[in-house]
Amino acid sequence: MRCPAFLFSWWLIWRNVLPMKELFMLTFVHSVEQPTPICLTTAERETDPFEMVGEGAAMRRLRLQVKRLGPHFRTVLVRGEVGTGKELAARALHQSSAGMDGQFVVCQAGALAEWADSEIHEQIRRAESGTLFLDSIEEMPLRSQARLAKALEQKTCARMIASSSQDLRILAGSGRFRSDLYHRVAMVDIVLEPLRDRMEDLAELAMHFVTRFARLHRKRVDKLAEGTMELLREHNWPGNVRELENVLWNAVAHCDGSALEVDHLTSMSAMKGGGATSMGTCRSMRLEDVVEQHVLHVLQSCAGNKLRAAELLGISRSTLYRVLDNTGQTSAARYTGT
Repeated sequence: MRCPAFLFSWWLIWRNVLPMKELFMLTFVHSVEQPTPICLTTAERETDPFEMVGEGAAMRRLRLQVKRLGPHFRTVLVRGEVGTGKELAARALHQSSAGMDGQFVVCQAGALAEWADSEIHEQIRRAESGTLFLDSIEEMPLRSQARLAKALEQKTCARMIASSSQDLRILAGSGRFRSDLYHRVAMVDIVLEPLRDRMEDLAELAMHFVTRFARLHRKRVDKLAEGTMELLREHNWPGNVRELENVLWNAVAHCDGSALEVDHLTSMSAMKGGGATSMGTCRSMRLEDVVEQHVLHVLQSCAGNKLRAAELLGISRSTLYRVLDNTGQTSAARYTGT
């Protein structure tokens, strides 16, 4: 069952499932300044340890930012839609820093609400000689933000990187993010473009993933059929590079030849399935039922993996859990992926 994106978004609003911060995530128009066309040498690309694949202007700019900021940064905010590679960019910054031999400590910011103050201090202590990475910092409740700000005042780590899928300036301006914490984490702002805005990198990214997954699956796939590339180019990629990675992982697993054909893109077919009849069916169903079936269909197409399903739906995993709670424990219990 395929549900139009606008119906899905407005149903969530109507049911009060989404907090206002995630409404902004669904409706905020992502703007990116025009990148400066910078070319790195072949040697620099070959020593790129985190596979920042692509020769488009956006990726050249990102490599340049990592090269310039890595050795000197104290605090960086990496902003971009779900699946654009925020943690990848953060790890590249850490690897380029003076603390590259220290720990890269990943903290899911939304989980800090469940941590004691001593646990927060422990994570900061672990990153003293390395880098503290606060993932999805926009998901932190205000009370947790206050605790984190206080902890950082008491014990400052050498380097800190935060990631966000929303513009923290908007959240801070509306009182949904602490201004003092915003100014602390957003000293330098790196913006990652969504895949749909850098489609010039799609072919190279696709071949990169196909080559890697062919090796992992022990397959002899070494090219994509022209029809396959056309289908990939036509897709809007709401889940960005992460979605492309998942699609090609499944495709290579289903391919027994040397060329990846359209029929091998089974996860994309599952997502698009029923498109011709879904609108007619929607007219005879309650909107709530349509959304429930859409969410469960996406979850099933991801083999029960809730993180991947949330990325494809364009919502956070915590929001997906709330939606599943509304659909009833019986339906949700069939899909127990993480």
